[in-house]
Amino acid sequence: MTPVLVLYYSRSGGTAKIANHIARGVESVSGCEAWLRTVPSVSADTEATAAAVPADGAPYVTRDDIEGCAALAYGSPAHFGNMAASMKYFWDSHVDVWLGSQLAGKPGAVFTSSGSLHGGHEAAQLSMIVPLLHHGMLIVGLPYSETALNHTTGGGTPYGASHISGADGKRAVDDTELGLARAHGARLATVAQALAAR
Repeated sequence: MTPVLVLYYSRSGGTAKIANHIARGVESVSGCEAWLRTVPSVSADTEATAAAVPADGAPYVTRDDIEGCAALAYGSPAHFGNMAASMKYFWDSHVDVWLGSQLAGKPGAVFTSSGSLHGGHEAAQLSMIVPLLHHGMLIVGLPYSETALNHTTGGGTPYGASHISGADGKRAVDDTELGLARAHGARLATVAQALAAR
């Protein structure tokens, strides 16, 4: 099986929902499996520690997940046009992975959620691509051959799958956003398989 790590941080559930559908897209490709993982929250309280196992949702990502994946997609809510602090902390804490070139040559993708169409989700995706480039990963976007990109009134960008939750955070993930997430996952898995077969 070709393992694809689908890593996310989610506060209100939108990013988690997109992650789950990216994972479904990965697993729609014969011979591929999705490893759905999350990262713990960071806290301003320097004494706070996260439980070893999350109360619900995906397990926390491990070093073995990072080293063992054939591809990686990661997602975060857009916070002022950037990834959430918890996801940034994850990348900042794994300099050794960069030093060891553990992800070099593997395909990578990003996904986000934000409160509005102008809530910074595209800027966040662009900023999230930067760590992947530093790790030597090959960026897999979401091309306009996915015709839903031309019709979406919610999320979905050429930089990756996304969800627009609305100003109150209550807008449900719509079918177009879910379809684009599955297409993005399938595209990433297909690229990972092609590279693994070389």
